[in-house]
Amino acid sequence: MKKKIISRAAVGLPVGVAIGYGITIVISLFWGGGSYFPCVPELVSRMGSELNAVMFQALLCGLLGMGFGAASVIWEAERWSIAVRTGIYFLVVSLLMMPIAYLACWMEHSIAGFFRYFGIFALIFLVIWGIEWAAARRTVRKLNASLSAARQKETP
Repeated sequence: MKKKIISRAAVGLPVGVAIGYGITIVISLFWGGGSYFPCVPELVSRMGSELNAVMFQALLCGLLGMGFGAASVIWEAERWSIAVRTGIYFLVVSLLMMPIAYLACWMEHSIAGFFRYFGIFALIFLVIWGIEWAAARRTVRKLNASLSAARQKETP
């Protein structure tokens, strides 16, 4: 299990950096007015330069990717119900995401900003979870239909 966690964390590092970079491109496309914004101005101000801010943000995105990758082993705990797995996974990734979002200045540094960011994070989590659940349910239905058809062929 430890080996699997370490291996998924290692894969998560570059994936997290790539996703973070991709998000900055999408944000710049929609709100950049033709300019590229690699990070929020507040982070640049706090870090002293754009280069320092970008390096720090890349490190945080890598850590986030590592955490999400490592936490993915939770979904393989078959003795836990889907509700327990979902709850534990959400707790783990929330405890990871919120401090990183704070340090990267992705949220307003206030109680209201925290709750607003957490609400958006929870909503995105629920949407993705719902899509995954619907896809898994569809797969199970197809498998059951195939098994049912196979049983009918075997019955004389």
